[in-house]
Amino acid sequence: MKTTPQPDPRDRPARLTVGVVGAGRVGPALAASLQLAGHRPVAASGVSDASRRRAEALLPGVPLVEPAEVLQRAELVLLTVPDDALPALVSGLAGTGAIRPGQLLVHTSGRFGTRVLDPALRAGALPLALHPAMTFTGTPVDVQRLAGCSFGVTAPEELRLAAEALVIEMGGEPEWIDEEKRPLYHAALALGANHLVTLVAQSLELLRTAGVGAPDRMLGPLLGAALDNALRSGDAALTGPVARGDAGTVAAHIEELRAHAPGTVAGYLAMARATADRALAHGLLEPRLAEDLLGVLAGGARGAEGAGGTAVTDGPGGTDGTRGTDGTGEIDGTDGTKGTGGTRGTDGAEAPAEPDGPASPVDPVNPEDPEDPESPTGPTGPEGTPR
Repeated sequence: MKTTPQPDPRDRPARLTVGVVGAGRVGPALAASLQLAGHRPVAASGVSDASRRRAEALLPGVPLVEPAEVLQRAELVLLTVPDDALPALVSGLAGTGAIRPGQLLVHTSGRFGTRVLDPALRAGALPLALHPAMTFTGTPVDVQRLAGCSFGVTAPEELRLAAEALVIEMGGEPEWIDEEKRPLYHAALALGANHLVTLVAQSLELLRTAGVGAPDRMLGPLLGAALDNALRSGDAALTGPVARGDAGTVAAHIEELRAHAPGTVAGYLAMARATADRALAHGLLEPRLAEDLLGVLAGGARGAEGAGGTAVTDGPGGTDGTRGTDGTGEIDGTDGTKGTGGTRGTDGAEAPAEPDGPASPVDPVNPEDPEDPESPTGPTGPEGTPR
């Protein structure tokens, strides 16, 4: 049986020249995907050694130059820098006259829509916000993972077809996000992806402490099934001692965590409260069992505070009228629901505005490129490993 040889993408006539400003984990992967679709990467900017290695691996032969020169050489420019660095970068490039009329300017921030590109729009650029909802490793596997990946897309009406075409050429699926909904969209992805990594990492460490020789092999099938069930069934997929109202088991968990991994107690309590709230709301947790469970969680929170631990997020008020405990500053505190005869839980402390953490000071026109400019959710993990 004969197979027809596939043409080398480099032999196709290029439709657009492509530049990358910020050779972190995302930019080179997107440019490589566009190259497979027939476009031609011509320049990239990168400051760190890691960025240079990524560019060489994913975009061999593409020169590393200053950001202004990237814009001079390319018709389509990918701005793949940290969220907090993006506004200053755009303003700086527009202020120096680096942006050319008719140039497609694409940023990959989940937080921002196209309004952040207004200085470039006034300079004549065509603004697009294309955010891949994917974790990036900075290796060639990222290009493969873009197949079927959803992109959060925001674009002016007259550029919607162009935005859709670029996403499809990269193997993705466009999902249109209104400008004002971008921060909420990004928060949702960070809540799921970033916090999932933290939870899994903590679980791995605890299993090792418990003597499990291959915690990854133990967790893999369990977490895979839990994720699949959650995506299919939502809250109906909740299982475990909190959803069942097993207060004694939860109390034992808190005691063991306090003894062996005190840094995980606050997170356990916060997630247990959130799980209890959802289980109650969906009729999975019986109210009579919830009373003892919530009492255990309130006692665990007081114990954590007494030991100098971090307070957890607001939970439901205790059934004896005690308050829900204060929220930690690491995640949004929510109003505690009223306990039987109790007062409302106090508001949790305000969360940081940006889930990915504070950005380092950057030169507006030559920013230090990010290690993971936007995987949906900020830094992933060690280079070469998924986030």
